[in-house]
Amino acid sequence: MASQQERKELDTKAKQGETVVPGGTGGKSLEAQEHLAEGRSRGGQTRSEQLGHEGYKELGTRGGQTRKEQMGHEGYQEMAREGGLSTTDKSGAERAEEEGIEIDESKFHTKNS
Repeated sequence: MASQQERKELDTKAKQGETVVPGGTGGKSLEAQEHLAEGRSRGGQTRSEQLGHEGYKELGTRGGQTRKEQMGHEGYQEMAREGGLSTTDKSGAERAEEEGIEIDESKFHTKNS
């Protein structure tokens, strides 16, 4: 558990718009981000329980196939390259920039846009 001082620093960063809790994107404070992350996690667990393991897995597969159709093979492949670079503390875009790997984000758009 983070000390009071660490929580205060994280709260300050959150108030400046930084995501400090995984899954807390959009929260305007540390506490808000914690609540968002918990709710999102619980929502996924609930849906998994409703559909069962196989149903939930199928739902994810269908979502990926739909996105691939929307973006086209090349765009989906480029997005996967960036996602593969991500770590727990850095996004794929941050790592790509640090390591000088070019990611063509113009390919991320749907075919019709």
